[in-house]
Amino acid sequence: MPAENTGQTPQDVLVVDDDADIRNLLSSVLTIEGYAVSSASNGEEALSKLRGVPGTRLILLDLRMPVMDGWEFRAEQTRDPALSHIPVVVLSGDGDLERATASFSGASVLKKPFDLEELITVVQRYF
Repeated sequence: MPAENTGQTPQDVLVVDDDADIRNLLSSVLTIEGYAVSSASNGEEALSKLRGVPGTRLILLDLRMPVMDGWEFRAEQTRDPALSHIPVVVLSGDGDLERATASFSGASVLKKPFDLEELITVVQRYF
């Protein structure tokens, strides 16, 4: 079973969420499903990880985070040719859902709290 990625090897999925419990839950579930997982607590940290370790195939992105929120992260990601191709699944609370859907055209949007089976199904679509 793969362990959470902490070194310089490519990860399949990057989980970006300021809630440590959600990061840990998603990392554990996705690791059990066979994915190499890395995590970041905000958009700035996520960009640093993406630029330092190429090969990420999917980003699970919370919207409301300190330092750099999901909208700021997505704007920066789409401006960077090396990162713009990586698909994003937005994890959004009630208040963010409509804005997320409008701002992230083409991205999957899952409402928090999300169903883990639904999340896994969405992640599997990208692999």
